[in-house]
Amino acid sequence: MQFVGRADKAKSRKSRRVLLNYYEADTYYPHSLSMYKEPPSYDITLQEFEAYAFERVKVLYYLDSLASLYSKNSQEYAQKLTEFLKKNYQGFLLTNHVERDPTKEEIEWRRRDHISHFILRLAYCRSDELRHWFLEKELDLFKYRFGRETLSSSQAFLKLNNFTYNPISEQEKQDNAKDLGSVTQDLSRRDVDSIPFYKVPFTEVLNLVFTRKVFLSQGFAYVPQKEFIYIISTRFREGLSKSLTLTFRALPQLEEKDRILPILRAFSKEAVATGYDANKNKGKIDIDNLDELAKISSPLCMRQLHTQLKEVHHLRYFGRQQYGLYLKGIGVTLEDAMKFWRREFTKAMDPDKFVKQYSYNIRHSYGKEGKRANYTPYNCMAIITKNAPSGQEHHGCPFKHSSENVLRQRLGAYRTPKEAIDEICELVKKHHYQIACQKYFAVTHGLDDHTSFPVTHPNAYFEESQRILNGGEKPGMKSDKSNSSAATGSKFVPQWSQSPAPKKKEEAAPKDDAAPMEAPTDAAPMEASTDAAPMEAPADAAPMDAADWDDDSAIELAMMDCAE
Repeated sequence: MQFVGRADKAKSRKSRRVLLNYYEADTYYPHSLSMYKEPPSYDITLQEFEAYAFERVKVLYYLDSLASLYSKNSQEYAQKLTEFLKKNYQGFLLTNHVERDPTKEEIEWRRRDHISHFILRLAYCRSDELRHWFLEKELDLFKYRFGRETLSSSQAFLKLNNFTYNPISEQEKQDNAKDLGSVTQDLSRRDVDSIPFYKVPFTEVLNLVFTRKVFLSQGFAYVPQKEFIYIISTRFREGLSKSLTLTFRALPQLEEKDRILPILRAFSKEAVATGYDANKNKGKIDIDNLDELAKISSPLCMRQLHTQLKEVHHLRYFGRQQYGLYLKGIGVTLEDAMKFWRREFTKAMDPDKFVKQYSYNIRHSYGKEGKRANYTPYNCMAIITKNAPSGQEHHGCPFKHSSENVLRQRLGAYRTPKEAIDEICELVKKHHYQIACQKYFAVTHGLDDHTSFPVTHPNAYFEESQRILNGGEKPGMKSDKSNSSAATGSKFVPQWSQSPAPKKKEEAAPKDDAAPMEAPTDAAPMEASTDAAPMEAPADAAPMDAADWDDDSAIELAMMDCAE
């Protein structure tokens, strides 16, 4: 044992104090912004783990919905985001003050910001689509927050992260004043003299060079302060993209299958901001009205599934999942769902075959079989990004997964005006699928402004349609058939809801369900967890004879349980 002298004891006590206060100290979180280079090393409870992630994912999904309504560089975009954060999550509005030390509340917020970012990294690193979405939303949030910082705070952030970008001298600015003013036409000469410019290699700002927003001289670009965010955001994107890939590779080593992984799957598979309570409309829909409701209030994705079901009396696995959960969300009960699917499927197959191969699936989606999970309807993001249709499948988003010719034909058959079809197709070419759906909603409901209702969920589309068509009030659609305005009332049925012009009957689908495979070969990793046992019936499933099993039923039962 070594004895420590008085001076060494004082030094040791000081070291212990520094260690104890390390995570609260200004030296650990010296700025309100972060490049998120180092992961946190805290011990937190599962409740904190979920709460931190929940608040951040709410903000990211609000950013996603906001981008479908406004340009990201517009004042309306920034104003709406500021109002949302001020009302719900004021911590994201905190900025850095170089003239004073941060308060305890500010340090605590920086800690939450740090932890929540890395939690969502774990949740959204699991696929290319999730990584791309998370990267874009985090970048949008970073740009917004960086834009709120003062010049001195921005300079401090650059210095902390070893970004060697310094403003040019006043003499160099005066020598190039005319050229600098030519690329900042929205600023006066006085503003040009007052704002800093940064001299960087032009290869770092190729996008600004392409849009002629910088002055070029001898291989360098002179970037004004207002455009400097482009340089920092490029660095942020590169670092986060690389980190997400590394996190994905390390994810299988996470030995927390029972506690943490289920929470991560919940955040990545179901959007909290666009989640939907599948039970709030229970019992409000009469299945005899579904044909009419599909024409007047269902989004295009669900209308095409209903049409296909009526034409060939069959839908493949992902189509049944997408449309079945949608029907559950709008208010179709389990008993009515069984009647509806039986009535359609038995027009092309034996009733016993329907009972053996499909009834379990329907009960499972209502939480009556398997692990009895309460499945919720798919939101727009899930429909757009997951399980793209192939072959004779009809699920997915028509704006994303249909060719332009097919989309034009379908919209024309539904009597959409040609001008609206052209505008919708232009939006689709720019990958604005949800905005295209908003335009379709506005046209079919007689709205002048397609931004008045952001489309983020098919069931929200249905509810808003019913609210408009019922005079602005929530509908009570299940009523006596003799007096059902939901099915026959003049107020309820607009002119554009008429059935499309008759077309040649397509070749009938094969009646043998076992011949075509129900799910694409790459569907398992999208829906199933890594530890699920594929192609097995659930332990509590009704027993089946070996002869009753085909590819359809085997895949369906396995994937339904794996999805949990």
